[in-house]
Parts: sequence; C-alpha cells; structure tokens
Amino acid sequence: MSRVCQLTGKKVMVGNNVSHSKRRTKRRFLPNLKTKRLFLESENRWITLRLSTSAMRTIDKVGLDNALKKFAKKGHI
Repeated sequence: MSRVCQLTGKKVMVGNNVSHSKRRTKRRFLPNLKTKRLFLESENRWITLRLSTSAMRTIDKVGLDNALKKFAKKGHI
C-alpha cells in the first residue's frame, strides 16, 4: 500500500539530511497517515480511509460530507 492520503493526496517528499559538516545525504519525509473508519451519513454506511492527520482535522471541523465535497472540488479524490 502506498503512503498517500486518500483525501488530500499528501505523499512522501524527498530532501536531505545535513550533517554538522554540511555533508548532504538523501532522506524521505513520510506523511503522518492513520487508518480511520468513518460513518458516511449520506449513504448510511461505514467507510475505511487512510488519512493524513491534517485531513482528519478538516473532517472534524467541517464534517465528512463537506470535506469529501471540498477535496473532490480541488481534484484530490
């Protein structure tokens, strides 16, 4: 399973570790993903999504249906 948020589309980023002597080596920045089971009221069923924590905060603020519409409008879904 790839490390991508199913709502926001956040994925792994690549950067550098920088040592004290300024030597650079490649590293990966992983998104903070959690598997979450949510109730979709419009369809009266449970869905399981792999979400970033920022997507979870958005769902808490605006609700699941509104968040799905918002991210679909942006083209992430």
